[in-house]
Amino acid sequence: MTYQPKSDFLRIIIERGFLADCTDLQGLDEALLKGGVPAYIGYDATAKSLHVGHLLNIMLLRWFQKTGNKPITLMGGGTTKVGDPSFRSDERPLLTPEAIDGNIASMKNVFAKYLAYGDGASDAIMLNNAEWLDGLNYLEFLRDIGRHFSVNRMLSFESVKSRIDREQSLSFLEFNYMILQAYDFLELRRRYGCLLQMGGSDQWGNIVNGIDLTRRVIDAQIFGLTTPLLTTSDGRKMGKSQGGAMWLNADMLSPYEFWQFWRNTTDADVGRFLKLYTELPVEECDRLGALQGSEINEGKIVLAREVTTLCHGADAAEAAEATAKAVFEQGGLGEDLPRVTLTAAEAAEGVSIVQLFVRAGLAKSGKDAKRLIAEGGARVNDEALGDTGLVITGADLSSPLKLTAGRKRHALVALD
Repeated sequence: MTYQPKSDFLRIIIERGFLADCTDLQGLDEALLKGGVPAYIGYDATAKSLHVGHLLNIMLLRWFQKTGNKPITLMGGGTTKVGDPSFRSDERPLLTPEAIDGNIASMKNVFAKYLAYGDGASDAIMLNNAEWLDGLNYLEFLRDIGRHFSVNRMLSFESVKSRIDREQSLSFLEFNYMILQAYDFLELRRRYGCLLQMGGSDQWGNIVNGIDLTRRVIDAQIFGLTTPLLTTSDGRKMGKSQGGAMWLNADMLSPYEFWQFWRNTTDADVGRFLKLYTELPVEECDRLGALQGSEINEGKIVLAREVTTLCHGADAAEAAEATAKAVFEQGGLGEDLPRVTLTAAEAAEGVSIVQLFVRAGLAKSGKDAKRLIAEGGARVNDEALGDTGLVITGADLSSPLKLTAGRKRHALVALD
């Protein structure tokens, strides 16, 4: 990169590895030097919780605020009714307005842990694009906004092209999504003086559309910035695991499981993830990431501790670390492990070990659990499990049972 930015925000995010592309790096740098720039990232309300895949851009907003600027978290109460088709192989299931509102209410809790909301110059604000999208008049919108979009150009965007090239249907509803997202940027510029949209690199086409629309309609300069789409060094999509999505809400994924996800980071990813997901100095991230052999575990524990502290608080991070120590180093039962509780009636009747592995989230299905047991990857109280027909009753539960899948995934089974 030839241009060396002067603003704290750009300097920090480039050094830590957040920057993929920017529409005008020098222009944005000059705007940031004046201070107090409003910028937004949009989040569609497709689930009750955000997941680890969203965490990169949440950290980006956090650095944006820490360097004196104003973050806007834009909740997609309107656009979720359409669904973003970007790089998807199928259409998203449509949610009811009540489900969307419930998801937004649940997601708010996570943002409050990373950003300071309020009325100050650099305080974050949370908006909902239903505010301006729900009341749109279709004919007026087509005449005033739709005329600025070239269908030829829209078809050239990779997110659309990838669907068409695979001959998978792209509905007219989904095709409108990029127009609505572009309109969001225009409205945020008009209403809140927003100068910058940020997002993952899969949003580049949508961001550029918004910049072009705003220039055409109100002749205003705005900017776009994207982060890289992260995969782990072994090629997996960031935030995915055998057990499914790594949710940020504690009621959907326990702080212990969250901590353990980061503790299980591949050696080659430790330094990079420390820079992206913690606020440790870059030099310390590089030092920890360069450790070799068993010493790299120090870096993994620091990564797990720092990320869990930001998301769930210091107490939860300490409890998760203590549980891991009890389970792995002392061979005991960690009280913070995910837990399956059986009622007295269930215990009297008996529950198959296969079902318990599924209920504990250690296997996706009964078939998956049986394969795990057959391949020698399942243990009960640290003893190898070879019998897929084993039934657990109340007599087996005088103390909690520890279930283990592989080497690092554990859960407890106890009586209610």
